[in-house]
Amino acid sequence: MHLSSTSDEQRIEHVARGLLRGIGRLSQVLFRTGEFGLPRGHVSVLDALGTGPHRVTELAAYTGLTQPRVTVVLQELQERGLVERTRCSHDRRAIETSLTPDGRDLLEQARQRMAAALLEGLRANVDDPRRAAGEARDAVSLLLHAIEPEVS
Repeated sequence: MHLSSTSDEQRIEHVARGLLRGIGRLSQVLFRTGEFGLPRGHVSVLDALGTGPHRVTELAAYTGLTQPRVTVVLQELQERGLVERTRCSHDRRAIETSLTPDGRDLLEQARQRMAAALLEGLRANVDDPRRAAGEARDAVSLLLHAIEPEVS
């Protein structure tokens, strides 16, 4: 019985490693397709800001960058006119950063390019691209929920 369990665990680990490699490769391809014209860390910050204004500490937690690095990234994004920093309305000591209209446009256009590339790839290689995209979305949601139940 233990041998079967170990064998199952080894198969699951093997599949998980393949999944991680695939997710990493897909992320790289989509990042290139997005044509952001920015380093990946900058895009991670823009992506986080796509949900609304955030403090540096929140952006660091979301992106995995250090707080000093996030501060530098925000300065560079602000110089490019993609983000703006303002005093937090409920805590005047804190600064929140949000996307400018140009930042929102850049993020939206890049996301459209990435979605189009996914759709084009699915149309060329899958019988039912709509179903395949839905199943992939559902699988990613399931995995996220399994790892971080509060994420939906």
